[in-house]
Amino acid sequence: MSVDNIPILIILVLAAIAKNHAVSVAAALLLIIKLLGFASWFSILENKGVTVGISILTIAILAPVASGRITLRDMYDSVVSPVGLLALLAGIFAAWLGGKGVLFFKTSPDMITSLILGTIVGISFFQGIAVGPLIAAGMLSIVAGLFGK
Repeated sequence: MSVDNIPILIILVLAAIAKNHAVSVAAALLLIIKLLGFASWFSILENKGVTVGISILTIAILAPVASGRITLRDMYDSVVSPVGLLALLAGIFAAWLGGKGVLFFKTSPDMITSLILGTIVGISFFQGIAVGPLIAAGMLSIVAGLFGK
């Protein structure tokens, strides 16, 4: 095994120790792709992976609406409640941060490692989920912008 495989192997081991299945599966699949000689797929995954992943996540979130479990009345009642309005604003803010995060990943790829490691820690020890890197990158983008970086 090449020295180039050590970082993804470390992530795989940390994720397995922390019992984080999503990161374990992702790291294992990437390592398998690399070991099988399909490294050319990485550029496709980098360019389209976030979009495909967000689409799949959005499908899962919208499934109760499509199935009829959440009705138009439920949606209306949610939006007009005080907590629902806060949820609407939080959703707008999170989406905006995520968008800034995608741009930050493109302009500052050297920060990806720290953000990923932070996400693994958040997932492993604070019951987080793997959507953190985009929002974390968005927050970092804002803070870094305050310091002119």
